[in-house]
Amino acid sequence: MPTFVYMTSCDGCGHCVDICPSDIMHIDKTYRRAFNIEPNFCWECYSCVKACPQNAIDVRGYADFAPLNHSVRVLREEKKGVISWKIKFRDGREKDFVSPIRTTPWGSIKAPSEYAPPGKAAFAAQELAHEPDALNVPALPALAREKLKQGIL
Repeated sequence: MPTFVYMTSCDGCGHCVDICPSDIMHIDKTYRRAFNIEPNFCWECYSCVKACPQNAIDVRGYADFAPLNHSVRVLREEKKGVISWKIKFRDGREKDFVSPIRTTPWGSIKAPSEYAPPGKAAFAAQELAHEPDALNVPALPALAREKLKQGIL
């Protein structure tokens, strides 16, 4: 379900541009409104939908759950701290879903600047920064070279 922008609701704040992980949300230089430059590359993470304070970004539903004459409406309800999804099927049935905007308390995630800078050994390691500690596991699973099969069986 790639996203699209209601140009009449968008104020060009750029929150969607800042948060889009695939860098497909852009601001039109003439009209100062956001738009999705390549819907086919949308990751469907809905970060832009959740970030938009104007509720100007919506999603297109796929035919398997929202066939012709359907509507999918996403609403950010900041006072309640939730994202509400309303799917209206062509036969008139409606389904409502509610999910939290955040799954962790506000302010509980450390900023990157609050972590100690990585040492030289960290650059040679395969783990990402702060793994496995941030994942709450003692160690990441590893594949030993001797366990790999070589050649064609």
